[in-house]
Amino acid sequence: MSVLAFSLHLIRSKKYRKTEKKTKSNMKSIERELHCPVCEEMVKQPIVLPCMHSVCVLCAAEVLVQRGYPPPELPPEPNTPTSSPITRSPRQARRPPPKTDRLDRVIRTVCGTHPGRRRKDTPPVIMLFPCPTCRKDVELGERGLADCLRNLTLERIVERYRHTVSLGSMAVMCQFCKPPQALEATKGCADCRSNFCNECFKLYHPWGTPRAQHEHILPTHNFRPKVLVCVEHEQERLQFYCRSCQRLLCPLCKLRRAHSGHKIMPIALAYQTLKEKMTKEMNYILANQESVQAQITQVESGIAQTEVNSAVAKEQLNQCVSELRSVLAERQGALAMFLEGARGQRAGALNTQLSEKQSLLENAGLLTYTQELLKETDQSCFVQAARVTHNRLVKAIENLQHFSLSADPSFRHFQMDVSRELKALSSMDFIQAPLAPVIDTQKTLAYDQLYLCWRLPQDSAPAWHYSVEYQRKVGGAGALWGRVLSEGSSGSNGSHCSWQRLDDVGGTSAVIDKLEMDSVYVLRVRGCNKAGFGEYSEEVYLHTPPAPVLSFCLDSRWGLHAERVALGKGQTYARSVPGMTLLQAADRALTSCHLTSDLLVADVSITQGRHYWACSVEPGSYLVKVGVGIEAKLQEWFHLPQDMASPRYDPDSGHDSGAEDAQDCPPPFCFLTMGMGKILLPKCGASNTSTGPLTAPLPPRLGLCLDFEKGRLTFYDAHSLRVLWEGTVDCSAPVCPAFCFIGGGALQLQEQIANRSTEQNPPRRVTIQTRATDASH
Repeated sequence: MSVLAFSLHLIRSKKYRKTEKKTKSNMKSIERELHCPVCEEMVKQPIVLPCMHSVCVLCAAEVLVQRGYPPPELPPEPNTPTSSPITRSPRQARRPPPKTDRLDRVIRTVCGTHPGRRRKDTPPVIMLFPCPTCRKDVELGERGLADCLRNLTLERIVERYRHTVSLGSMAVMCQFCKPPQALEATKGCADCRSNFCNECFKLYHPWGTPRAQHEHILPTHNFRPKVLVCVEHEQERLQFYCRSCQRLLCPLCKLRRAHSGHKIMPIALAYQTLKEKMTKEMNYILANQESVQAQITQVESGIAQTEVNSAVAKEQLNQCVSELRSVLAERQGALAMFLEGARGQRAGALNTQLSEKQSLLENAGLLTYTQELLKETDQSCFVQAARVTHNRLVKAIENLQHFSLSADPSFRHFQMDVSRELKALSSMDFIQAPLAPVIDTQKTLAYDQLYLCWRLPQDSAPAWHYSVEYQRKVGGAGALWGRVLSEGSSGSNGSHCSWQRLDDVGGTSAVIDKLEMDSVYVLRVRGCNKAGFGEYSEEVYLHTPPAPVLSFCLDSRWGLHAERVALGKGQTYARSVPGMTLLQAADRALTSCHLTSDLLVADVSITQGRHYWACSVEPGSYLVKVGVGIEAKLQEWFHLPQDMASPRYDPDSGHDSGAEDAQDCPPPFCFLTMGMGKILLPKCGASNTSTGPLTAPLPPRLGLCLDFEKGRLTFYDAHSLRVLWEGTVDCSAPVCPAFCFIGGGALQLQEQIANRSTEQNPPRRVTIQTRATDASH
């Protein structure tokens, strides 16, 4: 039986030692979390900054004094295990113990005075503390560190850490037993702030007295306040939490105007809510330990790859520099050889000239030979022998009279200008990924397809190809074209479908087809080169037309006057120039106002469905009418001359006679008038509530959408698809788009993107997974 009891005792001891060892290991793993970010040692008397990070109060005071702020009033440092050199962690034992006059020396060095000045001596200053954790300046307020609460929870964790790691064998002794019979303390009193053994605790806390109600805790060397109290109202407990300010409040602080309208909850509710959230978050991390371990493996693999790739990159760098050196040495040898050849050639020419000049001296060969030649008396022999010498003498006299060196000895043409090469070498750097492209909003548009155009910044590295990404924004049909957001805000408003991507786009433009009508698409682009992909451009929002795009040309079969109206190539452009008819009618200007009008219609007719088209009117046009009408009515209206100034004539409303005003049927045509940079919005417009027509700036492009079944024509600003005006039209017969010029003017039909010639190869279309939809990737 004794052997069995001994075995059980041995097993329990092993389990206890294993549990104790595991606890110590877990406590040692959190040592990094307990370090002060300023002194990088175990925190002592930590305070909570407004940014929710904790630092030692003494370290915070030193930082503020070094930045020139008045020295703060610090609480006395308690004699606790956190300040005793005997009880430091093994890492701290290697550091010298802190000296009590550390702050005094900093104050004397920075301020030059002892910290005895009163708070009244200096005006209140808003203190800014540079938090080393978030690397931002945190505003402390006028009271500075006095507004920061102590982090009692962190102090308790530090004490448990020290007790587990280095103080496990040190007992807390009773403070009331008389030596040498002092016993080990078993309880601590939070109210008395003392440690007791069982007998002393009963003696000093007799039953039936107020002391019996004191809160007893485990023995400790560091007694802290039982609860946190307000730093401004010292007797008030912190019973509320402001979610807007993320601060603890007492009942008096809650009544302040600064917290009016804020979300304030009781501290118990905040405690329970935050604790539940942290518990769920911790359980989630614990449940995904395999993912954590896999990510740790990836990080370790990344570190290993970093070392290998850096070594390869260094080897490539040395190889590139060696190639530069070899090319430079080879070029130096070639230039030196060329220079040596030029030197030999010029030296030879000068040496030859020197020999010729030396022969002209008195005792030289040529003159001596000439003197001997002159002694010849035989005439025929003299003439025969003297001809060559005579030519040499003539040439010598010419060179003597017009002397110049036979070769230039300066070598001015052999000086090298290496400033460009030196600049290139000094700017030699590793290849960089392209910068974020800039979207060209003037050329980018949405019509029958999406056309995206961009350019790289001037200081950007070149791009080999581009990747264009786009997605349809669900529920965002009311967004305006040109709404540009930063990368981080791509998912802030509305929901999106999955990203689509066009890979290997060559050039600086892309065409995207197979889109849904009346939808908003988000687009972005980034470049790629040998260094990889660069940053994304700013996102641009494009709104597709509300109906299929109608393709047509201008038809001049109805009375086109060649002297006034000219059509461009492809019959998508028309210009009207006032001719002689207007000049000849000038003598009638005082009696009536008959202006000539020219009508152009489309070469197609609409008999069903919804259709959209767009055009642009030149801002300098006098009067241009854009709309639709029944073919027969348009022909009748065109061939019957109308008085444009008559109050009974209003083609915008579809009424050209007073007899039609009483009819309830829709008008046979519907037009909007524009000219001189303005557009006239009739009084019956849906978006106009005034008593008369309004004028608005002429948009760069005007869009029209005809719903044949409903008999409604809607005018848009094609740049943003904003509705300008909506009117009715009779669709009992085929309807065609129509354009009317009154005076000089010009218009251009919007060319379909599909008709544009594209020489580049079609890019690959890829669907990006959902996890990659974040714009920050």
